[in-house]
Amino acid sequence: MPATVLIVEDEPAILDLVAVNLEHAGFETLRAKSAEEAGRLLGDILPDLVLLDWMLPGQSGLALARRLRGDARTREMPLIFLTARADEPDKIAGLEAGADDYITKPFSTKELVARIRSVLRRRKPQHGDAPIEIAGLRLDPAAHRVTGSGQALAFGPTEFRLLHYLMTHPNRVYSRTQLLDEVWGDHVFIEERTVDVHIRRLRQGLAPSGHDVLIETVRGSGYALRP
Repeated sequence: MPATVLIVEDEPAILDLVAVNLEHAGFETLRAKSAEEAGRLLGDILPDLVLLDWMLPGQSGLALARRLRGDARTREMPLIFLTARADEPDKIAGLEAGADDYITKPFSTKELVARIRSVLRRRKPQHGDAPIEIAGLRLDPAAHRVTGSGQALAFGPTEFRLLHYLMTHPNRVYSRTQLLDEVWGDHVFIEERTVDVHIRRLRQGLAPSGHDVLIETVRGSGYALRP
């Protein structure tokens, strides 16, 4: 599933330039021309990353960044400033407001894409293309292939995303709601018990190599992948 980037930028030419280049690089994009419009979008969908200008009409990008970091729903969402404010005090203020990176205009679109991917690798490893291997279970996102002790294993697209997420976050317990938000997206409204169905299918897919034992049910809490 491609990562979604919300671009908050009030200059139409820059907004279009950034969006088109990110889409060519394989991202999905959302666009907002003000902090207020961004806030309305964020009420409906949680993107994988926000690319934020500082100087916006109405509320500033800096104020929006602080608001996002103060909200439990958006606190962990990756955030990058893309702004003409290049002075050191501004950079420090942006980073102290919770930005993961700070890019100044004018900018290279190739560097912008690289830095977005770098932040996503750190904060959202399930969006990376690097193969992952745990206890003989290997998942290759680029090839969309899973093997267990060298044996090819077959999964549907949802089970593949679910396994990818759990393998990139081992030893952490996730509730059904958290898995729905992270794997399906928080804008998708389905029953929490749907997660149980896909966990069962995931275990069935892992069973031929014996790796179904890695998926642990934590009573009253959710699910975890334990190496």
